[in-house]
Amino acid sequence: MDVPGPVSRRAAAAAVLLRTARVPRECWFLPTALLCAYGFFASLRPSEPFLTPYLLGPDKNLNETEEPKPDRLLVLKVLWNDFLMCYSSRPLLCWSVWWALSTCGYFQVVNYTQGLWEKVMPSRYAAIYNGGVEAVSTLLGAVAVFAVGYIKISWSTWGEMTLSLFSLLIAAAVYIMDTVGNIWVCYASYVVFRIIYMLLITIATFQIAANLSMERYALVFGVNTFIALALQTLLTLIVVDASGLGLEITTQFLIYAGYFALIAVVFLASGAVSIMKKCRKLEDPESSSQVTAS
Repeated sequence: MDVPGPVSRRAAAAAVLLRTARVPRECWFLPTALLCAYGFFASLRPSEPFLTPYLLGPDKNLNETEEPKPDRLLVLKVLWNDFLMCYSSRPLLCWSVWWALSTCGYFQVVNYTQGLWEKVMPSRYAAIYNGGVEAVSTLLGAVAVFAVGYIKISWSTWGEMTLSLFSLLIAAAVYIMDTVGNIWVCYASYVVFRIIYMLLITIATFQIAANLSMERYALVFGVNTFIALALQTLLTLIVVDASGLGLEITTQFLIYAGYFALIAVVFLASGAVSIMKKCRKLEDPESSSQVTAS
């Protein structure tokens, strides 16, 4: 029988509190039980004692003979010999050096060009078209890559001179982008920069692959990319990072322009030496007689 008054109200409140207090203690039981069941059945592997006899059946073509462990030192020796064999080829070495050096500079320009554009034309003052420029440069670069197949040139003779010329054009594009304070000129220079790089990197990839067997593709392309990233890290630490020089963005791009100009000079000298050697071979009477006899 209910007792009216404050006593009954206190009793009702105590009953509600008791029911509320019981809820958390009742809620933990089901998740805990499910987790315990999952752990038990996940650890239960009744098929393991029968797995080995099953795999050793006559139709599985397996046996219990333990294969000898590979000699890690021998693997390293084979890798090193393949490395020396690949990079002993002068054409492959030439294209690989350009690949690593130019890719390092390309990554730097692409990674920090937004900061340069922001300095030339701050986005809070005017409409910017950075995304559209990126899209257009990628599209035109793809068109240039498709056009590579129609270029008829003796890359073995003029490849280094071509790399020198286009590296110089890249340097000019980066320099114009850095020094001219017009955002549209910056955009146009960036588009030219990306088109030239995508064109040359396609040619370099083809020339490297042409001087390799398929088994060594991963080795050479991996080494080239690793060197490019290592150089980029070093250049970032020296030029960009606060622990290094910490230069402002316009000075950084001036250095990148000089970097590509240095690449152009190196390949100009290498190409000139290569062409001179080939001219001497053609003028050599012994080589001429060998060519005639053949």
